[in-house]
Amino acid sequence: MNAKLKKKSISVSNFIGPLIAALLVAVVVGFTTDRFWDLDNLNNLALAVSITALLSIGSTLVIFIGGIDLSIGSMIALVTMAMSTLLKFGGWPIAAGLLFAVILGAILGAFNGVFTAYLKVPAFISTLAGLSIFKGAAFLFNNGSPIFSISENFDIIFYGKLFGTIPLAFIYVAVFYIFFILFMKYSNLGREIYAVGGNETAAKLSGINVKKVKFITFVIAGAMAGIASILMASRLNSGSPNYGSGMELSAIAAAVIGGASLSGGRGNIINTLFGALTIIIVQNGMNLNAVPTSLQGITLGLIIIIAVLIDMWKAEVAESFKKLIKKKV
Repeated sequence: MNAKLKKKSISVSNFIGPLIAALLVAVVVGFTTDRFWDLDNLNNLALAVSITALLSIGSTLVIFIGGIDLSIGSMIALVTMAMSTLLKFGGWPIAAGLLFAVILGAILGAFNGVFTAYLKVPAFISTLAGLSIFKGAAFLFNNGSPIFSISENFDIIFYGKLFGTIPLAFIYVAVFYIFFILFMKYSNLGREIYAVGGNETAAKLSGINVKKVKFITFVIAGAMAGIASILMASRLNSGSPNYGSGMELSAIAAAVIGGASLSGGRGNIINTLFGALTIIIVQNGMNLNAVPTSLQGITLGLIIIIAVLIDMWKAEVAESFKKLIKKKV
């Protein structure tokens, strides 16, 4: 009974930590500018979170297996350009274009997966190469120029509301996060992803096809990038080879701030949502306070470093705290 209560308390603390961090950041930003609490700004903030939150799901899964994906930002650039070309110049129906975006994202993820899982290229190197390749490929469309006004009312996909009140972007986030929470907890593949990241050798000895698990994880990450690309394109009703720039760092930061361990095998999908919220609040606060773009990049980098350091040290700090408590007792 005590073991169950202890396990439940640990689970709750892991959930509460990232949530409190997001709330604290919101309070701090709110003190720097009154505009942060404006309803219009909060609405824009909530919509902006949706893209980063969905993109971060794929990054989190890759981190769970002990990998990293630096290419998902460039995937957005390539997918939005390819989809926009087919919709505007190819005359494709919107439904076909949306399906194409998800499939193309999955194919790009498979590219990373083949090199990482089967050819044993380190994920950092294979996805770094993917970042460059996908970005270059995006510039092959429309002579490298953005494609505007993809389709009439295309922005409804992002800005539309269910029953006239609930933003569709909220629905997308809720559906995908609920799905992946259940997927990681109850599916065989979800448990295998944790197992591979926790101890790859032990996973092999237990009969898990480690290469297959890694490959599928990158495919899922690519598909989520395809979905994020749809929201990005519909938000601006355009495609651009410059879309997605730097978003891979935001997605990684969201996962790490949410408690996903870069060593793999540990983390919770729902916490990634709070991590994404933290990142977007910070960026929104800097925009409202007219912080230069250069300093915004520096700030994001520092946030990632701090989050990684916390991940590295929290086990040691917890152990030291336990020893201190025992001595006092």
